[in-house]
Amino acid sequence: MKLDIRTMSRADLEAVLGWAREEGWNPGLDDAIPFYAEDPAGFLIGWLGTVRVGCISVVRYGDRFAFLGLYIVHPAHRCRGYGKALWDAGLASAAGRTIGLDGVPAQQANYARSGFAFAHRSARWGGVLRGLVAKRSYVRPLTPDDLPAVVEFDSRHVAAPRPKFLAAWLAPSATRQTEGYLEDGALRGYGTIRRCVEGWKIGPLFAETPAIAEALLATLVTPAGTDPVFIDVPDPNTAALAMVRRLGFTPAFETARMYLGPAPALPLPQIFGVTTLELG
Repeated sequence: MKLDIRTMSRADLEAVLGWAREEGWNPGLDDAIPFYAEDPAGFLIGWLGTVRVGCISVVRYGDRFAFLGLYIVHPAHRCRGYGKALWDAGLASAAGRTIGLDGVPAQQANYARSGFAFAHRSARWGGVLRGLVAKRSYVRPLTPDDLPAVVEFDSRHVAAPRPKFLAAWLAPSATRQTEGYLEDGALRGYGTIRRCVEGWKIGPLFAETPAIAEALLATLVTPAGTDPVFIDVPDPNTAALAMVRRLGFTPAFETARMYLGPAPALPLPQIFGVTTLELG
């Protein structure tokens, strides 16, 4: 039976995030709406008749950049060529753009064969944070009213503006909280924490200085209590690595940021936590 590759519906995306949970990727409990917001046509799913067998997302941010993630073939349908068909369809959907991804070590050679070049390593760090003193003088919750400032600040730290994603990310949610560091009316850092299948993830965490990053972190971890907290830290940010080590975090696994096409110039010393491994 021929694989039928279609654009995902919201119901398809919920099913795919269930696969991600089964793979141990630990997605957020409320990820579907913001993930889908920026580019609904960037989520592809393969069907055999009435059965979903695999998926890929290549979310397009404008006309120059896209990010690849959620590349899964259901275990019952592997080793039959469906993954290659989805991969080819995903890359074709973003033709003409630089495409980024965060790949686990086992797959990096495969990605390189498709033309992706290594940029830098990242690692997921995790731990239980207690006793951090939140300094609220400059840190406050961000709301949809702050969207213009967040879009402008965020666009300095990612490869392309993503206003639709951020509008959904900042929308009220029982499982997601975003804090900003504002000084003299200017946004100098922001971060999000979200409830996941296991514990909580922090991302993004973008800040102009290590002190601002730590001030945000101290407030962001409040809803986590004694639950584990995870953050994906780019290795080139040595201040971020020193911070997570000092706070008692330990590395869980590593990924590599890779690009097909010219790599964007990002201020890695200000990127203390990647937004998500699925959307960059």
